[in-house]
Amino acid sequence: MATLRSVNDRLDPVSDPLAEPADDTDRIADVQYRAAVVDLLGALAYGELTAFERLADDAAFAPTIADKAALAAMAVAEYHHFELLRDRLVGLGATPEVAMEPFTEALESFHERTAPGDWLEGLVKAYVGDGIAEDFYREVSAYLDESSRALVLRVLEDTGHSQFAVDRVRAAIAEEPRLSGRLALWGRRLVGEALSQAQRVAAERDALSSLLVGGIDRPGADLAEVGRMFARLTENHTRRMAALGLSA
Repeated sequence: MATLRSVNDRLDPVSDPLAEPADDTDRIADVQYRAAVVDLLGALAYGELTAFERLADDAAFAPTIADKAALAAMAVAEYHHFELLRDRLVGLGATPEVAMEPFTEALESFHERTAPGDWLEGLVKAYVGDGIAEDFYREVSAYLDESSRALVLRVLEDTGHSQFAVDRVRAAIAEEPRLSGRLALWGRRLVGEALSQAQRVAAERDALSSLLVGGIDRPGADLAEVGRMFARLTENHTRRMAALGLSA
């Protein structure tokens, strides 16, 4: 799921996302909060693992050797992100496979409903569809402890696929302008599916939901802020579509 990144500005990369600062100890020791972190990292880990698989598949259908090589390199980067999340889950005392399992059905269902019909639809899906999911996780990371947030931001860093997708899609449209209508419709379908997916992931896991709503000793977002968050996701989608040369 983490193949393409937000058009928003990102924080500078961190040097060691697995380190646990001393002032995070109390939060990590809280059972409910720890469960929420495990949920979030489990969802991200499965997303990164499937991103690796999909990039490898896309490489097989790439039209040129250069495209194959570029996608293969990005797939390797996504697998490295998966390894970082897996190691962090182990460090938290969780079993990575168990942490990922609650999210497999929802993510696999999303990918089945949005299976691309060709190479260009695959690029749009990765840039637009995955981008919305990644923005959602980036929003949730604001409520994490410092070390967990740093790890989430690191695995959401761009692997280079964003510009790759924009360049290939815009070049294809320039060569064959009628593609823009079909790809724009595809992008609009993706935004609905991706937003529904984000809402489902948050709603079905109580621990993960608690990151957003907070608790007695932990601030969270009220309903108005949750609404603004989804508005920001939609605005980012519009900017991505524009970057591709498509109408939202």
